[in-house]
Amino acid sequence: DDGSMTMMTPSPLEQQEDEEMLVPHQELSTADAAQPMEVVAQTEPTNTAESQAPEDPQTSRFTWTIENFTRVSGKKHYSDVFVVGGFKWRVLIFPKGNNVDHLSMYLDVADSGNLPYGWSRYAQFSLAIVNQIHQKYTARKDTQHQFNARESDWGFTSFMPLSELYDPSRGYLVNDTVVVEAEVAVRKMIDYWTYDSKKETGYVGLKNQGATCYMNSLLQTLYHIPYFRKAVYHMPTTENDMPSGSIPLALQSLFYKLQYSDNSVATKELTKSFGWDTYDSFMQHDVQELNRVLCEKLEDKMKGTVVEGTIEQLFEGHHINYIECINVDYKSNRKESFYDLQLDVKGCRDVYASFDKYVEVERLEGDNKYQAEQHGLQDARKGVLFLDFPPVLQLQLKRFEYDYMRDTMVKINDRYEFPLQLDLDKDDGKYLTPDADRSIRNLYTLHSVLVHSGGVHGGHYYAFIRPTLSDQWYKFDDERVTKEDTKKALEEQYGGEEELPQVNPGFNNTPFKFTKYSNAYMLVYIRESDKEKIMCNVDEKDIAEHLRIRLKKEQEEKEHKKKEKAEAHLYTIIKVARDEDLKEQIGKNIYFDLVDHEKVRNFRIQKQLPFNSFKEEVAKEYGIPVQSQRFWLWAKRQNHTYRPNRPLAPHEEAQSVGQLREVSNKAHNAELKLFLEVELGLDLRPIRPPEKSKEDILLFFKLYNPEKEELRFVGRLFVKALGKPSDILTKLNEMAGFSPNEEIELYEEIKFEPNVMCEHIDKKLSFRSSQLEDGDIISFQKPSIPGGDTQVRYKDVPSFLEYVHNRQVVHFRCLEKPKEEEFCLEL
Repeated sequence: DDGSMTMMTPSPLEQQEDEEMLVPHQELSTADAAQPMEVVAQTEPTNTAESQAPEDPQTSRFTWTIENFTRVSGKKHYSDVFVVGGFKWRVLIFPKGNNVDHLSMYLDVADSGNLPYGWSRYAQFSLAIVNQIHQKYTARKDTQHQFNARESDWGFTSFMPLSELYDPSRGYLVNDTVVVEAEVAVRKMIDYWTYDSKKETGYVGLKNQGATCYMNSLLQTLYHIPYFRKAVYHMPTTENDMPSGSIPLALQSLFYKLQYSDNSVATKELTKSFGWDTYDSFMQHDVQELNRVLCEKLEDKMKGTVVEGTIEQLFEGHHINYIECINVDYKSNRKESFYDLQLDVKGCRDVYASFDKYVEVERLEGDNKYQAEQHGLQDARKGVLFLDFPPVLQLQLKRFEYDYMRDTMVKINDRYEFPLQLDLDKDDGKYLTPDADRSIRNLYTLHSVLVHSGGVHGGHYYAFIRPTLSDQWYKFDDERVTKEDTKKALEEQYGGEEELPQVNPGFNNTPFKFTKYSNAYMLVYIRESDKEKIMCNVDEKDIAEHLRIRLKKEQEEKEHKKKEKAEAHLYTIIKVARDEDLKEQIGKNIYFDLVDHEKVRNFRIQKQLPFNSFKEEVAKEYGIPVQSQRFWLWAKRQNHTYRPNRPLAPHEEAQSVGQLREVSNKAHNAELKLFLEVELGLDLRPIRPPEKSKEDILLFFKLYNPEKEELRFVGRLFVKALGKPSDILTKLNEMAGFSPNEEIELYEEIKFEPNVMCEHIDKKLSFRSSQLEDGDIISFQKPSIPGGDTQVRYKDVPSFLEYVHNRQVVHFRCLEKPKEEEFCLEL
């Protein structure tokens, strides 16, 4: 784990599919229902370690006819139990919505309460409300889930608006009857928790940043075109470049790690170099657009270098758009280049049919005649023919299109075949212009198949790739790489419907067809005659030395961190706060308590080391002799404040650091946090701290200036428990820089959560009577003068602390310069 995206990883409650939250059914409280449930960035279903399914699924369809639907009583309603894959299932609906204005519908494990501890099962399923008037308007949503005891149901809280469901004219509720369909495919699982992609396949995957699987599949495809990878390595970059600010360096770094790393590789540097923030990483961008933008940027960066023109050489082809008049001698030609081709899926059975459609001749006649120069309106033929095809042919399959009837984007899941060998010279080169170079043989072999699994608004992306164009295919699915056969990579990605064998032919003669929501959306072919050049060897000598050094250093740092992590149990972190830290932080970073321990000096010390050896380390660091150091343990009080509690006893200092940490843990500290008390002599040099008796109390002092609205740390003192504040007023005035006889008011800072508690101290009472103890904080100030010359907002310490506790600083930035702060306001 690169530790970069931990907080962003979508939990089951955050996974979104098909425009609404995909959630385990839970009784949503009214408060929950009022939450903005659909503001989560579009993400794909998280690809957990179990959600790989190498074996063919056992699939079934269940139809549930609910009569007298409007009279169904109760908040929720279960179907009868049905069995798929040896498991019992049922459908759960909330006819009036699970505290939302939509029908809520889930797939439920019927016998979850009786299953053994640790059970889990994986299913791909779709749920549908059948349109009984027009079958094609059936509302269907699909997803996949790993069911377990914690999440024994999964589905859609907002399946469809109740207004649509209960409107008889819409066709979902007919004769007070609703028909529900569930298609469930259950797969047997392989345990991937211990799976090692590099060991099993020789390749590693890419980490998913939230919804970057579409990018991962494209990057793996480009990486496995060796000529492209070699060109990326040869792009000039320098040791002064930063990967997050340079696309070439970020891509070089990524490719190097894919080639030489043993573990999956993070893409954060690359997406940063695109200028994406973390939110962009949770948005599913368009793959074709990403491919074009990436290639354009690389093409631009390659200009004037040894690899100039590589992108064009690999991916650029040309076609001629022509218009030819039928009755007069006039023809208009326009040559255009392309890096990829968009092929129709709808109405085409395979790639060849799409190419036929691509070059189909359109007749311009009647009202649609062509305006030919000098000849006026003419009947004409319009079409496209190819002048040349590129060595690497990228075909984008139009799986997504706009449905004008439904006024929405839809996914085309129709069956669409693509061959392992693609011959674009077939039928005497019918796709080519007459003047195309016929000496080039346009016979292609399939290199990679990029797949989308899911619906139009979300889903998951992965790729099947033949890295060496052998018979062995590999599936690159984010972090995991597996070996696959040709059938899996080709036929199973055609889409369409799958007809399943009938379990009981005598009982039901209607064959059951299951729509396959996983299908190919992009194909990459490599021309046979260019195979040797493109599938070239790429080794370390192709990689710039500065890149090798940089990545080797990165690897060493990673190994060092790994080693530190492995040895963490042998060490403890000691956080040492000093007077200097209190002066630095109070009134700037913090106002309450004494110090932020995250910003003090850390010492990583072996647990077995004697504490006295640690004191020698402190002596070296700060120049404070061992005999002049006295350490105090911090303690968390019941009111949630954190204060120095007591000095370490001599017998504790004789212990090891590890033993002392155990003592510290009893004082509610997760780490060993210490306050270093250093006393200075008249020459301002450290001296041995005086003995502390039970009557001595260590107090810390802050000074408040109402005119400047400023609070700062001025020092600490030992006082006698039976002494009175009046005894130390002269000393406090000296610490504050006031005249010796200045009148001052004293307040004890008691707590600040959930509310501020700061009380006036009676100077005539003893410290013990005022219940003051070691580690307590006294803030003092000159008394405020009613009606004085200077008007102040917060006249005393309690009102100032109340203000600080309740204020909220809001920072404003200009949209054009989002990284520069314009101003801030306190609200």
